[in-house]
Amino acid sequence: MGYKLAGFDVIGNNEIDKKINAVYVKNHQPKYNLCCDIRDLCSMNLPDELYNLDVLDGSPPCSVFSMAGKREQVWGVEKRFREGQKKQRLDDLFLHFIAFAERIKPKVIVAENVKGIILKKAKGYVNEILKAFEKSGYEVQIFLLNSAKMGVPQGRERTFFIARRRDLNLQKIGFEFNNNPIKYAEFKDLVHFKPIKKSTQMYKLWKQRQSKDNTLADAAMRLSGKDKSFGSVYVHDNKVAPTITAAGAFLRFDVPGTLSDKDIITIQTFPQDYDFCGQSVQYVCGMSVPPIMMKKIAEQLYIQIFKNQEVQIWQN
Repeated sequence: MGYKLAGFDVIGNNEIDKKINAVYVKNHQPKYNLCCDIRDLCSMNLPDELYNLDVLDGSPPCSVFSMAGKREQVWGVEKRFREGQKKQRLDDLFLHFIAFAERIKPKVIVAENVKGIILKKAKGYVNEILKAFEKSGYEVQIFLLNSAKMGVPQGRERTFFIARRRDLNLQKIGFEFNNNPIKYAEFKDLVHFKPIKKSTQMYKLWKQRQSKDNTLADAAMRLSGKDKSFGSVYVHDNKVAPTITAAGAFLRFDVPGTLSDKDIITIQTFPQDYDFCGQSVQYVCGMSVPPIMMKKIAEQLYIQIFKNQEVQIWQN
């Protein structure tokens, strides 16, 4: 969506999860839809049109690098993750993504991941990623960007790898985003929210909230010295909304309830008429890059590299 908003022609996609792939196809009608493991893309026959693209964009699954997850405990481990419900490793999929890029040789590669991939022990993986890009013939820049400075009403820090094909001598990219923050009160859904049952521990903790609290854990720690937050985060009227994640609860600070689907869609900058095909709105949004965030990046790619050229991308 972000690339389309920036004027790019998105011609195809790759997704392993059949249900999520169906959502993408329903809303975007890609010319080339490859619903399969990315490992298979490195060997299967591909249309000629997919070679030498202007942009290959991808978000290799990143849950194993998230600071909120188990991180090192699941590196190198095969497990059935939500992504496609296939038993697989996730920490090496970035390298398979680069291998696919080496095969189709796009001019520019954009790869998005969580902030945690450049922190602590995960830096070792970054070194492997940089070596793979170098071996494949690409020069890489790494950016840590916050969507709150890019016209998105959400504080979402994400790492972006921008790789340029070395033989084309493309200029380096520079990003400078300084949009004014958009606070929740400026757009919040005044009508709908999902009430918390008064009989629950969540409601009891919500009643003990203080203006400085960011999560239910803050009240739990004051009352019992234990974290009983259940992964619940507050959304304050006078602040930018926190990162929308695929799981967990986002609690309105002003009323006892969680965000409405309308609010989540707005915070993630999806259109309100997006067809989620019965899938969880929060899951789909939480697993996505905000379209407006991607639009801002794509616009700079166009201005700084592709201006006056016809542009096509492949999305993974």
